[in-house]
Amino acid sequence: MPVQPLAELVRFARHNSAFYQHLYSHLPDRVVHLTDLPIVPQADFWRANSPRDNRLLTAPLDEAVVFRSGGTTGAPKFSFYTRTEWREFTAAFGAGLVNAGLRAGHRVADLFYAGDLYASFSFILDSLHRSPVANVRLPLGGAAPWESTVAALEEFRVQVVAATPTTLCSLAERLTAAGLTLPEVELLFFGGECLFGDQLPLLGAAFPNAEPRSLGYASVDAGLLGEAIPGGDPRIHRAFTPHTIVEIVDEDTALPIEEAGLPGRLVVTDLRRRLMPVLRYPAGDRAEWVDPDAGVFRILGRAEEGVRVGPVSLYTEDVHHIVRAADADGEVTGVQLVVRRHGGRDGLVLRLATGEPTDRTSALGDAVAAAVLAQRPAYRDAAVAGHVGPLTVEWVRHRDLAVNSRSGKLVRVVDERPCS
Repeated sequence: MPVQPLAELVRFARHNSAFYQHLYSHLPDRVVHLTDLPIVPQADFWRANSPRDNRLLTAPLDEAVVFRSGGTTGAPKFSFYTRTEWREFTAAFGAGLVNAGLRAGHRVADLFYAGDLYASFSFILDSLHRSPVANVRLPLGGAAPWESTVAALEEFRVQVVAATPTTLCSLAERLTAAGLTLPEVELLFFGGECLFGDQLPLLGAAFPNAEPRSLGYASVDAGLLGEAIPGGDPRIHRAFTPHTIVEIVDEDTALPIEEAGLPGRLVVTDLRRRLMPVLRYPAGDRAEWVDPDAGVFRILGRAEEGVRVGPVSLYTEDVHHIVRAADADGEVTGVQLVVRRHGGRDGLVLRLATGEPTDRTSALGDAVAAAVLAQRPAYRDAAVAGHVGPLTVEWVRHRDLAVNSRSGKLVRVVDERPCS
């Protein structure tokens, strides 16, 4: 299906989707400019997009593939693609894999997660299948025993491993603990979550000749978001023009940002999807333009990813930066913010992963905690006043970090407070 003019896509959505008909009821009959449309209110969008009595879809659910999304942050949400839409989605992403580093003849292991309506395994496999360069695909999945995964990687002399950073780090930890390396791996294609600098030493130890690279930026709900641009910063991507239009909007005014270096919410419009139209849809991430004219932007992390402990708010990205600065020797391979309740007060636990906790890591934990409190004095003051419990550190191995049971992605914030 070719890219559709915006005015035609809006007209189609208004005519066939009860949700968009209501959302656009105040607009004139013909809409030409993207900014004339309101940004989609996500809560309303997903309420309308239920499996039964759906008010978002533009046609009866007679032919489609269905995936579940949103499982790491809230109630499950379902995304629908027609056969043609899915083929075009994966073909465009597969073409982007060449820019990410995929070469003719590469043997690629897909270690993303499958089943339970999760999309990433099928999405990567289909994108590799439709990539314009020949490649050998090994659909291993992310839930296989690590021993059999390593055996397959060695037997087939795999050159590219595609997985979430959490899966890559867990595999790397197993390899290093067993005294093994995989020197023939050239590329670590990661996606689904951010790769942090504190994870690089662990990956380098297990895959000494591999370069970690983003395989691209997409989500099953928002669709195509950004094509990977190899270089020193894996957060930088280029919009999938002409398939989609990417905007970065001010978080307070919702007005489009046109200057480089100013952070805002990333909003996407898909000019090909018709069954489940995506028109000015918030992708859930913060970003900033690097080159607005070329559509190049930098991902800054999840827009909503943070935690509130008593009266204090902390963002995971900020805590990661503080931990990385305090960890001069790169001993920390993963970070989780854990909220617990004890003695009638909320308290924050920094769960830090390392190879094997020792007395030295205990001293590092004290230094990290001190750095967090120095950078976030509001927490220190709230603890002194008795509003929150003291900040503590908990050391674990990387494979003991909490992950989403369905996707295998690292859970950045773990709330262990009782429900009642």
